[in-house]
Amino acid sequence: MQYFITIKKHFSVLFALTFALLSTTPLLAAEKTQYSLSHISTNITVDGVLDEPHWQNATLVPIAFQDEPNEKGIPPVKTDAYMYEDGSNLYVAFVAEDPQPSQITASLRDRDTLWQDDTVILIIDTFNDERSAYEFYVNPLGAQGDTRMSDTDGWQSDPSWDAIWDSAGKITEQGFVVEMRIPFKALRFPENKPDLTWGFAVLRNYQRDVLYQLSNMGFDRDIKCSLCQFDKLHGFKNVKASKNLQLTPTLTALRNDSKPTLPGNWDNGDINTEAGLDLRWGVTQDAVINATINPDFSQIESDALELDVNTTYSIYYDEKRPFFLDGASYFQSSLFELLYTRTIAEPEVGAKLTGKTDQHSYAFMYADDDNSNILLPTNQGSGFAILEEKTHAAAARYQYDIGDQGTIGLSTTHRESDDYYNTVISVDGSYWFNQSDTLAYQVATADSKNSAFLTNNYNLVKNQSDEAYAIEFTRDKRDYNVSASYENIGKDYRTDLGYQEKVDYEKVGLVGGQTWYSDESGLLTSWSYEADWNKTWAQNGDLLEDEYQGFITLKGQKQSIFEIGLLHRYENYNDTFYNQNIGFVYTGFKPKNNIWLSFYGEYGSRIDYANEQIGESYATQTQAKWDINDHWQVDVKHNYSVLDNPQGERVYTANLLDFRLYYKFSMRSMLKLILQFEDIDRNEDAYFYQVSHINKDYASQLVYSYKINAQTLFYLGYSDKSYQDDSLKHVERDQRTFFTKVSYAWQL
Repeated sequence: MQYFITIKKHFSVLFALTFALLSTTPLLAAEKTQYSLSHISTNITVDGVLDEPHWQNATLVPIAFQDEPNEKGIPPVKTDAYMYEDGSNLYVAFVAEDPQPSQITASLRDRDTLWQDDTVILIIDTFNDERSAYEFYVNPLGAQGDTRMSDTDGWQSDPSWDAIWDSAGKITEQGFVVEMRIPFKALRFPENKPDLTWGFAVLRNYQRDVLYQLSNMGFDRDIKCSLCQFDKLHGFKNVKASKNLQLTPTLTALRNDSKPTLPGNWDNGDINTEAGLDLRWGVTQDAVINATINPDFSQIESDALELDVNTTYSIYYDEKRPFFLDGASYFQSSLFELLYTRTIAEPEVGAKLTGKTDQHSYAFMYADDDNSNILLPTNQGSGFAILEEKTHAAAARYQYDIGDQGTIGLSTTHRESDDYYNTVISVDGSYWFNQSDTLAYQVATADSKNSAFLTNNYNLVKNQSDEAYAIEFTRDKRDYNVSASYENIGKDYRTDLGYQEKVDYEKVGLVGGQTWYSDESGLLTSWSYEADWNKTWAQNGDLLEDEYQGFITLKGQKQSIFEIGLLHRYENYNDTFYNQNIGFVYTGFKPKNNIWLSFYGEYGSRIDYANEQIGESYATQTQAKWDINDHWQVDVKHNYSVLDNPQGERVYTANLLDFRLYYKFSMRSMLKLILQFEDIDRNEDAYFYQVSHINKDYASQLVYSYKINAQTLFYLGYSDKSYQDDSLKHVERDQRTFFTKVSYAWQL
């Protein structure tokens, strides 16, 4: 334990050492192909047909390498990309040959749901800083997806980012053709430069018994960074400055009905209609202001259900709301999540500035919130407190790019009301010793003044303040990977605008693994193993957890994956130690190109947290995704979990079903049905306190949507909720909602 105390005391030495390294160690640059982007002052009809003669003068980029399953292998099919710009837009066309067009996998899909399809992809690093990029991908029928990705410590994608752009695709007798038109106003890039250089890659996912991933440059698996391997695209001399002003008025109407008593009659609510306005102004090509008045922050689609039985920590849900998503990556720090915008539940107004100039990135956000969620963590669990009062929330971040890949950043968040505040200040960074070895670090301090509501209801003292530290070293090579990490999170450290589910601990961890690769025609295409160990202490020195885990992974034909592993955990819960030993297995494969099946199962000893005893647990998760045809898709997930006590009595049996059925009338028009069911059957005799034997929750949602693009859309829908406990003879609906929403994005 003294060793870890020494680490804490000398963390400032490590911090200073990192800065010294940043200024002394360069990255080796790989050989890159240079392309000159054609300028053609002619628009196209985006229809998936290359019948415009000027495509012959576009810049040709052949996709000449196979990256998966063989590194820098020969592609099994020919693919060419064509690119040009007209001053306002970037145009890209893909001609993807296929000897068996009938085997092409594609459906009419909603945005960002193309992972199981044949796709072609454009990735552009518009600042040429080899740290972040935009990714645009399209399937053979023209369905589109886009992501914002970062590469400061390995590839990290954010699919929540949405741009307004055009795409179309057509399947032909020779394969398929895709066209893209990407407005420059949808991108951020350096301004006032006569000639620009962008890093770029064009890729293709070719779906067969194995997934072939093809690219124009051929990725080196021995290099951790991806953007640093991109080819370079020169030109853009004729790019015109754009006003880049977007106004999106929104109109929503809904009616909430409820039953005050069950069973009973419906109490029909009033129809509430609200108008809002979102503004997005590109002040320059590299700086954007977002503002919103009376925004619609509704979650149109239900969150995927997660079983929260026998867990002590809060479930994490992804952000889906447009205002928070635009420019979200500018607020991200290295190791801590200081801004988790789902804690801002009901904002009235919001404003945000995000941008980048040369090596300088900056971001600022402000929002008023009428219903704030605050995560209150300990080292034994966490839960949300709801402040039913108006709070003011602000977040800011500045980041400076150092060297080829390194960064240093300063972040702060602040939330306050009349008798409450929480302030967090943090410094973080990353450093690449070479193309495989990276170091990430972060230090933060938090100061809180708790309101009378928090002190009276959650047993908190009036004032809290504490610090948090984290450092992580990773090495990613072609055949093996290793990492070492250390965390120290103070007992009174709290990030009320972020997500820190556990505090009051010190933790050290080691991870290592090795991979072997085989030929694409073999039964197995790769196999690997990984082992990890971590140990956690409370701030007072008490042991909290000592964990070992190892697993083996096999990948092969039918895009199959099989994992089997063991976990041992020695855990302290409420001052009692428990030995837990768990075996687990995961498998998934595509029996046909339009079907994906997966199964996860585990069996072993787990803590029964409710009754503070060791139990015997069995749990499974089964999922099936089926593209019935181009129009119909179904996605079904089932979770099953049981726990027995030491006497062999069943403590609970839990079932969760999430069923989603989609019908696409066209690429823009869709009908979606969601059914969710949770049933937890508890044995009242196996608990040390009173519980309900019956715990059933049902939810359903039917939504029609028409989307011209990510911001111009129409929704019409219905949703309801039902439940049953021991006081009810059968399941009763107690909530229902009728809603509609229309918004239109004006780009000026």
